[in-house]
Amino acid sequence: MNRKDAPDFRPFIFVLLVFCGVSLLPAAEAGIDFSIRYFDKRIYYLEHDPIFIQVTVTNNSPFTFRFKLADERAFSVDFDVRTNSNRVVEAADILVRKRSQSQQVYFREVSIEPGESFSFVEDLKNYASLTKSGNYVVQAKIYPELYHTVRSEPFGLWSYGAGGINPGITLAGVGIPMESNRLALNIRPALVPGPDGIPLELDVETNAILVREKLPPDEVIRYLLTARQKSQWEKFFLYLDLEAMLSRDAYRKRQYTAESEEGRQRMITRYRQDLQNSVIDGDISLIPMNFSIERTTHNGQTGTVTVLEYFRVGTYTEKKRYTWYLERKDDIWTIVDYSVVNLGTE
Repeated sequence: MNRKDAPDFRPFIFVLLVFCGVSLLPAAEAGIDFSIRYFDKRIYYLEHDPIFIQVTVTNNSPFTFRFKLADERAFSVDFDVRTNSNRVVEAADILVRKRSQSQQVYFREVSIEPGESFSFVEDLKNYASLTKSGNYVVQAKIYPELYHTVRSEPFGLWSYGAGGINPGITLAGVGIPMESNRLALNIRPALVPGPDGIPLELDVETNAILVREKLPPDEVIRYLLTARQKSQWEKFFLYLDLEAMLSRDAYRKRQYTAESEEGRQRMITRYRQDLQNSVIDGDISLIPMNFSIERTTHNGQTGTVTVLEYFRVGTYTEKKRYTWYLERKDDIWTIVDYSVVNLGTE
C-alpha cells in the first residue's frame, strides 16, 4: 500500500493517550500552553525581595489534560536562568537539598478541562542562586510526570511516586518537560538599609550605593548639614535613626509601640516623608546658608554636637543654635534627637 494512502492513526492515538493522561506530542502541538509571568512586577534588588513567578498551564485542546502536581513544587517545576552571555545560573542550595534527599514525593492529579487554566506561584530564588546583580533570562519547565531521576530498565523505568520509588511503564513523553516563554529579569545591587531599616537610594552624584562609615560625631553632623544644603535627601537620611526620632513625641511613641512590625515600618516611612515635606519637625529640614560646629563631646556610646546655623529669611539672616544628640551602634554614630534655640537675626 502506498504510504500516501495509509490511514492516519495519529488522531486516534492522541485521543487514547489523552484519555490515559499521557501525550506523545509536544505540549504546544497538543494544544497545551505553559506560560510564566511576574506575579507582582517590581524593581528587584539583590538579596532583598523574593521574585514571585506565576506559572500557568492552559488547556486549548478539545480534551481534558491531566498532570501530576507534587506537594513539594520542586518535583513538578524547574527554572532555567541564564545570564546575557548564556551562562547557566547554578541551582539554589535549598533546591539541591530537596532533590538530593531520600524521601517520598506526594502529589495530586490536576485535571484541566478545555478552555480552562491552572496557576500557582513560585519564588524564583528557591530555584536559582542569584548572587550577583545583572540581567538574566528566565524560562520555566514543568514535568507532567514529576521531576525524577531516570535509569533504563529492560521493561521499564524507576521514578519517584507517592509511595517512593516504584517501577513504572516506559512511555514516550514521560519525563519530558513542557517549556514556557522567556522573561527578562534585571536585578539591581542590594540596597543598604538606613538606621531605620528602610533601604536607602543610590548616591545621585556617583550612582554608587551609599554606605555608612565610621565617622566621628562632628563629621556625621557635617555630612548631614552639607547634604541638606545640596538637597541630597538620600545622604541626609543616611545617619538619622528615624525610629528614635519618631519616638521623641510621646503620642507617636505609644502608637509605634502598639503597632505590628508591618505597622511600624509604615509609620517610619510616613515619618520620613513628612520630614522631607516639612510637615513635622520643620527645624530639622531647614536649609542652612552657613554653619559652624562649636563643640563636640562624646563618650563610648553617646555624644552631642553643638552647631551654629544661619538661615536666610527675606533680607535678614536668622541664627539658631542646634544641639544634636547621637548614639553609637556597631561603631556607627547615628542621630537620635536634637534641640534648637533661636538666637535672633542679623
